[in-house]
Amino acid sequence: MRKIIHVDMDCFFAAVEMRDNPALREVPLAIGGSRERRGVISTCNYVARRFGVRSAMATATALRLCPHLTLLPGRMALYQQVSAQLREILERYSDCIEPLSLDEAYLDVSDVPWCQGSATRIAEAIRADIHRELGLTASAGVAPNKFLAKIASDLNKPDGLFVLPPERVAAFVATLPLRKIPGIGEKSAERLAAVGLQTCADVQAFSPYELVRQFGKTGQMLLQRSQGLDDRPVESSRIRKSVGVETTLAVDLQQLPQAASVMQQLLPDLLRRVQRHCPLASLVRQGVKLKFADFQQTTVERSVSGWHPELWPRLLQEAWLRGEGRAVRLVGISVGLPGVSDEANPQLSLNL
Repeated sequence: MRKIIHVDMDCFFAAVEMRDNPALREVPLAIGGSRERRGVISTCNYVARRFGVRSAMATATALRLCPHLTLLPGRMALYQQVSAQLREILERYSDCIEPLSLDEAYLDVSDVPWCQGSATRIAEAIRADIHRELGLTASAGVAPNKFLAKIASDLNKPDGLFVLPPERVAAFVATLPLRKIPGIGEKSAERLAAVGLQTCADVQAFSPYELVRQFGKTGQMLLQRSQGLDDRPVESSRIRKSVGVETTLAVDLQQLPQAASVMQQLLPDLLRRVQRHCPLASLVRQGVKLKFADFQQTTVERSVSGWHPELWPRLLQEAWLRGEGRAVRLVGISVGLPGVSDEANPQLSLNL
């Protein structure tokens, strides 16, 4: 039985700014791009969240919800420096750490001797070190696997700890909304609800055959998660699975040729990035992503052997047709790198 901790900093970028400027602590604060440049909110403090502001929200929307929002462009070099300090703290307690981003990570503490081998006490010690040394708060979840630990870390935010021992897993997952499962977004949840699936208990009672038939790899994943199962190990060195570039447009695109022009501008940057990782001949997938004016998005991908320039326009056209006349606000392109099995990287989104 594993002992997994998920550590997640509380509103990380905003918290660093509030730490360095206490005058920001009581005002609604967000880090993100400007409204004029079609920016997006990266993170916001809990004061701003009371007005409905959220990460990944368009800056223009955030300012409509909270006109007195304090918007900062962010200081990425500083956030990276603080993230490195966070990593130093985590490494005191385990050498099996899987960073997910600058501000969150999994730790496997199954065989760690610190704190009498108690994962709960280790999580408490980590949070105390972060507060004392960095002047920031973190939330943590303790559970038998990564899936449950990540959900647990969100339950007592901010500055909280939630422990899910093995004997409570069955009762916990039975009432868990499917929307809480990583990889199940709003559109996915709507499709699942349409066939009566809203909680893990609903999935447990549903036909496994029908679940996989209707939802493919997502259905296979849900069969496992609805039982509280997740056998993925904490990976100390993560393998890069893909490389991509994208851009949010200052003005929505109304015509396919406009999107094709934007894509052509992105291709040289994608080529440069790919060539840092592998030869073009070894690529295994090409994909195009479009985000529409209503913020729904779609991705069209094809398995390939190498780089195929003639495929990009076809992928773009297919993605464009899925928009059914909607304007486009973002264009992105990506490739899959070799050495990663699709079975190990299931597509969990049911969007469009």
